[in-house]
Amino acid sequence: MNKLRLAIVDDEEIVCRRLGQALAKEGFAIEAFIIGRSFLERMMQDPFDIVLLDLRLPDIDGLEILRRVKALSAETEVIIVTGSKSVESAVEAIRGGAFHYVVKPVNLAEIRLMMQSVREKIAMRRENRRLREALKGEAGLSAIVGNSQAIQELFALIRKVAPVDCNVLVQGGSGTGKALVARAIHQLSPKKDQPFVAFNCGGFTDELINSELFGYERGAFTGATATKVGLLEAAGGGTVFLDEIGEMPLAMQVKLLHVIQERKILRVGGTKPIELDIRIIAATNKELKHEVEVGTFREDLYFRLNVVTIHLPMLAQRREDIPLLVRFFIEKYSLAFHKQVGGIQPQALDILCNYSFPGNVRELENIVERAVALTDGNEIGPQDLPGDLQDLEFDTLEGDGLLTLEAMERRYIAKVLASTNYNKGITAQILDIPRTTLWRKIKAYGLEER
Repeated sequence: MNKLRLAIVDDEEIVCRRLGQALAKEGFAIEAFIIGRSFLERMMQDPFDIVLLDLRLPDIDGLEILRRVKALSAETEVIIVTGSKSVESAVEAIRGGAFHYVVKPVNLAEIRLMMQSVREKIAMRRENRRLREALKGEAGLSAIVGNSQAIQELFALIRKVAPVDCNVLVQGGSGTGKALVARAIHQLSPKKDQPFVAFNCGGFTDELINSELFGYERGAFTGATATKVGLLEAAGGGTVFLDEIGEMPLAMQVKLLHVIQERKILRVGGTKPIELDIRIIAATNKELKHEVEVGTFREDLYFRLNVVTIHLPMLAQRREDIPLLVRFFIEKYSLAFHKQVGGIQPQALDILCNYSFPGNVRELENIVERAVALTDGNEIGPQDLPGDLQDLEFDTLEGDGLLTLEAMERRYIAKVLASTNYNKGITAQILDIPRTTLWRKIKAYGLEER
């Protein structure tokens, strides 16, 4: 991979030289500027990946440069470097889109740790983009976001079953993406240019399911003033997706079984059978084997639908996909809401990565959508998450029972270090202790590594 391009913008030449020498050894391509205007001219020609920016420059205010950088390249990560110890300036910079804030005199170990975090964020964003580009030729798969082993196995199974004209049963909890899997199978199948018709079997009467799926002839019942083509017929040559198949009434299960066996339907009030050429993909969050045992689902229909079964993992079983999903939904809703939300703060991401997500991906999407809509900054912070998730952050500190004062102190210092992205200057300010005391405690508690 090409080196990340890093701009150091500081009116002190010695700072530029010192940081440049240290970070060049870390594998960055360095360019240094002591004047804001010359940096912006270079930025316009070829945007940098990362900028170390002094807030106080002789010609242009650092916050103004930050605004211009983000307008030129929203993906450029900016780290503010300043001699000011004003927390207000730090908050304003971060709200303006800065990745983080460093107080002079700059500590090289601190900068290296922060650069590691920036690299990880950029690498994650590029991996997300690479995955979507790689899947662009497989239109259906591009909607399923993830890079975990479970998702790779799911992709492999979808690719294998899609070209085979057999019925498929998709099983998974609510919000795991069953409809996305059904569409992916259709898009990768020979029927991709034919209709894809979806119907939710839950919560409808026999009569409504009957008329929606099979259609009816004019005059078949009171109110049938015109012939209606049912969804099964409308999907001719394509795919029918029957969601919540476990909720289908038994009487309708008999009719569906007949359709699968005979490949024909009869409209309500009709006398002439209509030939069908459809593939059926059914989905359920129930265990249909159990439903068969208790008599709420027909065994013969189960076997007809269950030619191939695809089991979808819960989100809690593929936590490594949460950062990718979060960034995907941030991009989606930033565009939808016309907002410039470029990412998520590490502390907020940690909360999401440790949450159980009983509602799976759908719940995560709802949380991120809400956060993007409500945030006042350029990044989602813990304060933008729902209150119950913010409470979880504090519960984890108390979840192991009563602790010694020393153990409590260690955990709290580790928590603040993580929340500040290991910025020891800001951490010391939050803890209200001298930096020398913080360094001693970090060493004593073994908190040197993130």
